[in-house]
Amino acid sequence: MATSSVRPAAGATTDLPAPDQRPTADILIYDGHCRICRAQVERLNRWDSRKSLAFLSLHDAEVARRFPDLTHDELMQQMVVIDRQGKRHWGAEAVRYLSRQLPRLWPLVPVLHLPGSLPVWRWCYRLMADWRYRLGGRVDCDDGACALHFKR
Repeated sequence: MATSSVRPAAGATTDLPAPDQRPTADILIYDGHCRICRAQVERLNRWDSRKSLAFLSLHDAEVARRFPDLTHDELMQQMVVIDRQGKRHWGAEAVRYLSRQLPRLWPLVPVLHLPGSLPVWRWCYRLMADWRYRLGGRVDCDDGACALHFKR
Protein backbone atom coordinates (compact mmCIF):
# COMPACT_ATOMS: atom_id res chain seq x y z
CA MET A 1 0.00 0.00 0.00
CA ALA A 2 1.17 3.46 -0.83
CA THR A 3 1.20 6.40 1.49
CA SER A 4 0.97 10.01 0.50
CA SER A 5 4.31 11.62 -0.28
CA VAL A 6 4.36 14.02 2.62
CA ARG A 7 7.78 15.04 3.79
CA PRO A 8 7.30 15.68 7.50
CA ALA A 9 9.15 18.48 9.22
CA ALA A 10 12.29 17.46 11.05
CA GLY A 11 11.41 15.20 13.94
CA ALA A 12 7.83 14.58 12.80
CA THR A 13 6.61 11.20 11.60
CA THR A 14 3.28 11.69 9.92
CA ASP A 15 1.88 9.26 7.41
CA LEU A 16 -1.29 10.43 5.77
CA PRO A 17 -3.63 7.86 4.24
CA ALA A 18 -3.29 7.69 0.47
CA PRO A 19 -6.12 6.91 -1.96
CA ASP A 20 -4.91 3.31 -2.26
CA GLN A 21 -5.47 2.90 1.47
CA ARG A 22 -8.93 4.46 1.39
CA PRO A 23 -10.38 3.72 -2.05
CA THR A 24 -13.86 5.04 -1.19
CA ALA A 25 -12.62 8.27 0.42
CA ASP A 26 -12.66 11.82 -0.90
CA ILE A 27 -9.19 12.81 -2.12
CA LEU A 28 -7.64 16.03 -0.88
CA ILE A 29 -4.77 17.31 -3.03
CA TYR A 30 -2.61 19.88 -1.26
CA ASP A 31 0.83 21.46 -1.44
CA GLY A 32 3.10 19.01 0.34
CA HIS A 33 6.02 21.45 0.15
CA CYS A 34 4.19 24.02 2.26
CA ARG A 35 4.55 23.80 6.04
CA ILE A 36 1.20 25.49 6.66
CA CYS A 37 -0.60 23.21 4.20
CA ARG A 38 0.98 20.10 5.68
CA ALA A 39 0.06 21.13 9.21
CA GLN A 40 -3.55 21.71 8.15
CA VAL A 41 -3.96 18.38 6.36
CA GLU A 42 -2.36 16.57 9.28
CA ARG A 43 -4.96 18.23 11.50
CA LEU A 44 -7.77 17.26 9.12
CA ASN A 45 -6.52 13.69 9.16
CA ARG A 46 -6.63 13.61 12.97
CA TRP A 47 -10.16 15.03 12.90
CA ASP A 48 -11.34 12.56 10.26
CA SER A 49 -13.01 10.10 12.65
CA ARG A 50 -14.99 8.56 9.78
CA LYS A 51 -11.85 7.83 7.73
CA SER A 52 -13.47 9.61 4.79
CA LEU A 53 -10.40 11.45 3.47
CA ALA A 54 -7.31 10.38 1.55
CA PHE A 55 -4.45 12.75 0.83
CA LEU A 56 -2.04 13.42 -2.03
CA SER A 57 0.63 16.05 -2.27
CA LEU A 58 0.35 17.88 -5.58
CA HIS A 59 4.05 17.06 -6.03
CA ASP A 60 3.34 13.30 -5.97
CA ALA A 61 3.48 11.61 -9.40
CA GLU A 62 0.27 9.82 -8.47
CA VAL A 63 -1.65 13.09 -8.99
CA ALA A 64 -0.67 13.29 -12.67
CA ARG A 65 -1.46 9.61 -13.12
CA ARG A 66 -4.92 9.78 -11.53
CA PHE A 67 -5.87 13.29 -12.65
CA PRO A 68 -3.99 14.16 -15.86
CA ASP A 69 -6.27 17.14 -16.52
CA LEU A 70 -5.16 18.95 -13.35
CA THR A 71 -2.21 21.23 -13.95
CA HIS A 72 0.61 21.87 -11.54
CA ASP A 73 -0.09 25.62 -11.72
CA GLU A 74 -3.77 25.14 -10.80
CA LEU A 75 -2.84 22.95 -7.87
CA MET A 76 -0.21 25.42 -6.66
CA GLN A 77 -2.93 28.06 -6.49
CA GLN A 78 -5.57 26.12 -4.53
CA MET A 79 -6.11 22.80 -2.85
CA VAL A 80 -8.80 20.59 -4.31
CA VAL A 81 -11.06 17.95 -2.82
CA ILE A 82 -12.31 15.36 -5.28
CA ASP A 83 -15.40 13.79 -3.77
CA ARG A 84 -16.62 10.22 -4.21
CA GLN A 85 -18.72 11.25 -7.22
CA GLY A 86 -15.70 12.88 -8.90
CA LYS A 87 -16.86 16.47 -8.31
CA ARG A 88 -14.02 18.89 -7.64
CA HIS A 89 -14.18 21.43 -4.85
CA TRP A 90 -11.45 24.08 -5.13
CA GLY A 91 -10.03 26.43 -2.50
CA ALA A 92 -12.70 28.10 -0.37
CA GLU A 93 -15.35 25.78 -1.77
CA ALA A 94 -13.21 22.83 -0.59
CA VAL A 95 -13.11 24.30 2.92
CA ARG A 96 -16.88 24.67 2.84
CA TYR A 97 -17.27 21.10 1.60
CA LEU A 98 -15.00 19.76 4.35
CA SER A 99 -16.97 21.70 6.97
CA ARG A 100 -19.97 19.54 6.11
CA GLN A 101 -17.99 16.28 6.05
CA LEU A 102 -15.99 16.41 9.28
CA PRO A 103 -18.03 16.61 12.51
CA ARG A 104 -15.23 18.60 14.18
CA LEU A 105 -15.84 21.38 11.61
CA TRP A 106 -19.63 21.45 11.85
CA PRO A 107 -19.63 24.55 14.11
CA LEU A 108 -18.19 26.49 11.13
CA VAL A 109 -21.03 25.54 8.77
CA PRO A 110 -23.37 28.46 9.63
CA VAL A 111 -20.61 31.03 9.06
CA LEU A 112 -19.00 29.44 5.99
CA HIS A 113 -22.36 28.86 4.30
CA LEU A 114 -23.90 32.23 5.04
CA PRO A 115 -25.74 33.27 1.86
CA GLY A 116 -23.63 35.64 -0.21
CA SER A 117 -20.45 35.03 1.80
CA LEU A 118 -18.57 32.85 -0.70
CA PRO A 119 -16.78 35.78 -2.40
CA VAL A 120 -15.40 36.82 0.99
CA TRP A 121 -14.18 33.27 1.74
CA ARG A 122 -12.61 33.05 -1.73
CA TRP A 123 -10.75 36.29 -1.09
CA CYS A 124 -9.56 35.07 2.34
CA TYR A 125 -8.47 31.74 0.90
CA ARG A 126 -6.61 33.40 -2.00
CA LEU A 127 -4.81 35.75 0.41
CA MET A 128 -3.67 32.85 2.60
CA ALA A 129 -2.70 30.72 -0.41
CA ASP A 130 -0.65 33.55 -1.90
CA TRP A 131 1.20 34.19 1.36
CA ARG A 132 1.62 30.62 2.60
CA TYR A 133 5.33 30.32 1.75
CA ARG A 134 6.15 33.67 3.27
CA LEU A 135 4.23 32.85 6.45
CA GLY A 136 5.33 29.24 6.79
CA GLY A 137 8.79 29.52 5.34
CA ARG A 138 10.12 27.75 2.30
CA VAL A 139 10.46 24.02 2.40
CA ASP A 140 11.53 21.51 -0.27
CA CYS A 141 11.60 24.16 -2.98
CA ASP A 142 14.72 23.09 -4.83
CA ASP A 143 12.74 22.44 -8.01
CA GLY A 144 11.42 26.02 -8.12
CA ALA A 145 7.83 24.90 -7.53
CA CYS A 146 7.15 27.65 -5.01
CA ALA A 147 8.75 30.45 -7.06
CA LEU A 148 5.37 31.85 -8.08
CA HIS A 149 4.71 32.74 -4.44
CA PHE A 150 7.85 34.88 -4.21
CA LYS A 151 7.49 36.88 -7.45
CA ARG A 152 5.24 39.53 -5.93
